[in-house]
Amino acid sequence: MKKKIFSIVGLILLALSGCASKEELFNGRNLDGWKPYLADASVDPSTVWSVKDGVLRCEGVPNGYLSTVRTYSNYSLHLEWRWVETPTNSGVLLHMNGPDKLWPQCIEAQLKHQDAGDIYLIGGTDCKGITDRQGSRLPKINPTSENTAGQWNRYDIVCRGDTIELHVNGILQNKATQASVTSGKICLQSEASPIEFRNIKLRPL
Repeated sequence: MKKKIFSIVGLILLALSGCASKEELFNGRNLDGWKPYLADASVDPSTVWSVKDGVLRCEGVPNGYLSTVRTYSNYSLHLEWRWVETPTNSGVLLHMNGPDKLWPQCIEAQLKHQDAGDIYLIGGTDCKGITDRQGSRLPKINPTSENTAGQWNRYDIVCRGDTIELHVNGILQNKATQASVTSGKICLQSEASPIEFRNIKLRPL
């Protein structure tokens, strides 16, 4: 009985430890910890990125991204997104390295409508996927698991060593191995139309 009690207590402490180690990348109040980049430097980033009621909104124009100030490796990333108007295109850039530019060195977890779960290789990056590669694109392995426009979706991204797994609303959509980059900044793209994000959390592995 004592062994069972100690075992249960140990599992509870382990679970609590795991929860405590999670990092809120987006605090729901402001853009602390993030840095904007826009292809058109004359545009005020505050007209593109805004925060209200715990939601991070991107207007989608002009093209660019919001990047974490810190770099990360070996993590599980959770975020939620939804399209505010007509769904178009965006993405989560993983392992972003080098100078800020419109297409930086990174591996993109696609958010384009109906294509969430695709992987794109940008800026000379490389990896192998479990599907037939189409140029710089590694298509998702299942039919789209996205919700309709206006509804929230969940992206769960696991980056462990040189592997990347993408889950969209609980469905495994892609797995890449032998990634040529394994650490870097995390970015949210501005590309085409308004999109909102919330609950952006990272757990080290």
